[in-house]
Amino acid sequence: MKNKNQILFPKHQRILDKVGENIKVARMRRKLTTTQVSERANISRNTLYLLEKGTPSVSLGALFNVLRVLGLQDDFLKLASDDEYGRKLQDLDLLNK
Repeated sequence: MKNKNQILFPKHQRILDKVGENIKVARMRRKLTTTQVSERANISRNTLYLLEKGTPSVSLGALFNVLRVLGLQDDFLKLASDDEYGRKLQDLDLLNK
């Protein structure tokens, strides 16, 4: 399967950049090297580098494994957990019935 470049609007890329920065800071606070984290997460150092840089093509599995190594796996459950817009749409649909 051919890899496709993920194209994001700049404001959305900034979100990924911030996630990557947060992961890097968490790693450094724990005094873990890129080699240690990548080996424990079973990913390449390059994948970890791309993740810390906010590259959108890094897999969710790689992200989860890095969070697990850092002890932040429960943060993964916060992704899309507060679907305020979806709840409003659902409420509107209920009102129209």
